[in-house]
Amino acid sequence: MSDMITALDPAEPVLAPQAPAEIAPSASEPDHSHALTTRVWHWVNLVSLIALFMSGLMIFNAHPRLYWGEYGNRDEPAWLVIGQEGSRGFLEVGGNRIDTTGLLGRYEDGQGQERARAFPGWATIPGDYSLAGGRHWHFFFAWFFAFGLLFFMIFSLFNGHIRGMIAMRAAEWHPRALWRTIVDHAKFDFHTAPGEAYNPLQKLSYIAVIFVMLPLMIVTGLAMSPGTDAALHFPSMMFGGRQTARSIHFIIAWSLIGFMVLHVALVIVHKPLTLLRGMTIGHRR
Repeated sequence: MSDMITALDPAEPVLAPQAPAEIAPSASEPDHSHALTTRVWHWVNLVSLIALFMSGLMIFNAHPRLYWGEYGNRDEPAWLVIGQEGSRGFLEVGGNRIDTTGLLGRYEDGQGQERARAFPGWATIPGDYSLAGGRHWHFFFAWFFAFGLLFFMIFSLFNGHIRGMIAMRAAEWHPRALWRTIVDHAKFDFHTAPGEAYNPLQKLSYIAVIFVMLPLMIVTGLAMSPGTDAALHFPSMMFGGRQTARSIHFIIAWSLIGFMVLHVALVIVHKPLTLLRGMTIGHRR
């Protein structure tokens, strides 16, 4: 009886069951959330790059040869040619020819008709050959691309995105640190140092893309433009001629597409939902 009285004694506090506490992310887990300006620029830039690349291939179809120097025509030696010979298509780089029938130079369209163009219609904007249409698409999205990059850089300086997430520390520039990160990536190990959003290899990649490759696309685009060259000749002089600027423009464009494909592949194999949330709604959880 005394045990029952003790159990019912109101002086003895009764503790209510508590819900389990939410597990907090590890202190070393990188923060994948991004500011609104970064998220908007990311997706606008993605659409712009794809449209610029596909319309650029249409423009390239008008003269599928690349040169070094100031001038380029069919009488000048080209370092890259995409063409056809008889019923065969080919890609020629530095005098070395590869048969590309069915993909480049000569292919069948959706109606089963043979076409003799450098890049097929499914890879270009517009799909049917139109140099004027390709130029309209290209110049339209070039405004979004150029001013989007400018506004992103300005806002990133003020909101701390560059300083806090991309800027590399002195120790991260050491070749040994970079090589160790490359080896880790080859093993699909994408860990970062505590408090860091990216590892040294990721930072170096973003620096190269944002501050080197994207601005070079804009400058070389201006340098190869006949209108710009007539008004301001120094952009083409910087590269040793309009044709050199065109070649660099072409190389960087394909490099950016390669970076984009690799970027998407790494996102897919490493926390795709977390990274996608961070770049859409701005939260990692």
